[in-house]
Amino acid sequence: MHGNQHTLKKAYYFEGKGLHTGTYAHMKLMAAPEGHGVKFRRTDLRTKPVIEALAENVTNTARSTTISHNEALVVTIEHIMSALTGLGVDNALIELDNIEVPILDGSAKPYIDAITRDGLVDQGVARKYLDIPQTLEIRDDRTGSWVRIEPADHPSADITVDFNSKILGIQSAHWDEFSDYAHEIGVCRTFVFFHEIEYLYRNNLIKGGDVDNAIVIVEHPVSDDQLSVIARLFNMPDLQITDEGYLNNLQLHFPDECGRHKLLDLLGDMRLGGGYLNAKITAYKPGHGINTKAAKALRALLK
Repeated sequence: MHGNQHTLKKAYYFEGKGLHTGTYAHMKLMAAPEGHGVKFRRTDLRTKPVIEALAENVTNTARSTTISHNEALVVTIEHIMSALTGLGVDNALIELDNIEVPILDGSAKPYIDAITRDGLVDQGVARKYLDIPQTLEIRDDRTGSWVRIEPADHPSADITVDFNSKILGIQSAHWDEFSDYAHEIGVCRTFVFFHEIEYLYRNNLIKGGDVDNAIVIVEHPVSDDQLSVIARLFNMPDLQITDEGYLNNLQLHFPDECGRHKLLDLLGDMRLGGGYLNAKITAYKPGHGINTKAAKALRALLK
């Protein structure tokens, strides 16, 4: 991806429910001039405020990444940020008429499909890569998670996820500028453990979750009554548990799709560092909280 800055050839429109708020939103993804970066505009608010997709604007990381400016919020930005990063889009303006980005199919695939049909516009100005002077490491002793950012001559990322799950096991994934992001990472969907669903729903999260946008992992034995409750929640009467330990609402794209999705999230969150990073990122048990802390530490180091 070394070379010039790129933007979109045309505007793209998306609509749907937000994963956590359940609110319905219309979203317009548009080209932007060189040096613009990625910004969101809330068109439903009186002043139509613009929020820069930068780490210092992150205000919530409960199961997704939220950025805000004053009272204006944009929730669950990580998938669109990941798609723009993986496809090599430097500059874009994203208009949204509600609080949360639509979850669509739970991956970055809808954005990938739209953008790759047309290709990108070369803006004739060199891309500004972020070079760091020293290794940066952020750790969370409570969870055992860490993110390490080391100087390098090109961007790359390696993640390992371990949920202490007999279904998932330990999964790893890799990305660099030569990877096929569109087919190997961007298509991988979000996931949730069965035993977490009722708790998340009662705590005003995953209000927009349904059978089309989430892989559900069944780690512990489930009664028929529990399955019926989730079937009603998802409005899917014929829910069953597969031999591999997942609900049968979706077929996996890859055996390690969940691990690849965590890499998708990491790429989106780390883009909040302000651009493309000439660094090797290594992460163990990444999540939005530690990802965005790493992006904030990166911003502070670069200043």
